[in-house]
Amino acid sequence: MKKASILILTLSVLAFAEQISAQRPPTPTPLDNNEVDRIIAKFTQNEGAFREALTNYVFNRSATIQTIGMGGQVTGTYRRDSFMTFSSDGKRFEKITFFPVSTLREIGVTPEDLEDLGGVNPFALDPSAVSRYNISYKGTETIDEIEVYVFDVTPKTIPDPRRSKVRLFTGTVWVDTRDLMIVKSKGKGVPETKDNKFPVVTTWRENIDGKYWFPSYSSSDDTLEFGSGQVVRLRVRVRYDKYREAKTDVRILDDEEVVEEPKPKKP
Repeated sequence: MKKASILILTLSVLAFAEQISAQRPPTPTPLDNNEVDRIIAKFTQNEGAFREALTNYVFNRSATIQTIGMGGQVTGTYRRDSFMTFSSDGKRFEKITFFPVSTLREIGVTPEDLEDLGGVNPFALDPSAVSRYNISYKGTETIDEIEVYVFDVTPKTIPDPRRSKVRLFTGTVWVDTRDLMIVKSKGKGVPETKDNKFPVVTTWRENIDGKYWFPSYSSSDDTLEFGSGQVVRLRVRVRYDKYREAKTDVRILDDEEVVEEPKPKKP
């Protein structure tokens, strides 16, 4: 991660940009249904190409999850730094490089949280699951001098968490009008249960090698309300960096390289 002073400045700029964006709803630029369908088909197709390209890259991810007290103080921290890549069949591989003991007390990090950190939070839509979504056009915006189409994305049916481990995205995606690639997303993973809640996460992407928009930074400042009545204020900061082309496949050579996920804990 970058030095604290740079990170704080970055967070302030991003928070201000998010506030301005929230104050300016998308401009309802008219598009006929055929054009909307063409754009959706193209940017979802591009997501497939982006995922395929990602199998040729390795990158680092640094994730921090914190609980925040009533006075704004940090009451617990979960930190997980990893070397990440994807195999040619799309399976995610993670090798943890830094993982201090968690000091979270109000909540526990579940397997669904970990899946979202590598799935719907940075990537939003899984190209293989596009048919499971309703995607509706909302208008256009300008983000950092980039004109974008805005689409709301919701699952047609929420999976039953008792019968399925499938995680789907619900939220909004911003698509570059020129390249027709997702440059920003904001939403969360579903399904939820009364004891397992998830924050709304915003992810910004950056152009890598002049070709692909890869995740760069994710953040969330949200409040989770559990079925027990417990309310937890949460802060999430995730940075994805040092993308570099490497191999085209991954082999796990021995058991020491297999990462065991922590057991789920109810809040």
